[in-house]
Amino acid sequence: MTVMSLEKIRFRWPDQDTDTLNIPAFSLAKGEKVFLKGPSGSGKSTLLSVMAGIHKPQQGSIHLLDQPFSNLSSSKRDRQRADHIGYIFQQFNLLPYLSVLDNVLLPCHFSARRRQATQHPTREARRLLQALQLPAECLDRPVTQLSIGQQQRVAAARALIGQPALLIADEPTSALDHENRNHFIRLLMEECRQANTSLLFVSHDPTLTTDFDRVLDLTDMNMHKPGDRS
Repeated sequence: MTVMSLEKIRFRWPDQDTDTLNIPAFSLAKGEKVFLKGPSGSGKSTLLSVMAGIHKPQQGSIHLLDQPFSNLSSSKRDRQRADHIGYIFQQFNLLPYLSVLDNVLLPCHFSARRRQATQHPTREARRLLQALQLPAECLDRPVTQLSIGQQQRVAAARALIGQPALLIADEPTSALDHENRNHFIRLLMEECRQANTSLLFVSHDPTLTTDFDRVLDLTDMNMHKPGDRS
């Protein structure tokens, strides 16, 4: 089964004269783990936002779980993203006024499918945080009291809860040292394996590619190579 497919995607920011993205084709299979690399400015973050339905391409089509996705209305894309896509943002996007546990549980409030996939959401949130080695005494604290590395793990747990079909990870190890980075990736891989979640992992670090099924370079995929906002 194909989790996501892109065909003839073209995307241009309003203030640019040329396309940021011109992707002839891309697909991601169920349970597949893909490492996407590329230099700063190559369009990686833009591609992720288009794949997640945050931005809509001017041309081409995206299918999510073999169903049309990119041509849906904004509200319907939001619903499909909430149900099927977990996203670890580069800046985390955690809510500062919520506790660690409440941040992780957010997807279950927005998606009945993810809530139903997790019979006991609070118990599952605690399990994920423990698996990602966040100390139990942190769970009821505001996320603002955590270190950057700890916030990164909270963002990962939030993305994973409810067994989404696709996990998009935008530079998820940038705040971790070498030892914690490698351990984090092993844990992330194991959680994806257990849920049969497809993983699209973006990083500048080529030393992380070992455990992935495929390694892709956006500069090879993208027919245009302009400056970008990633």
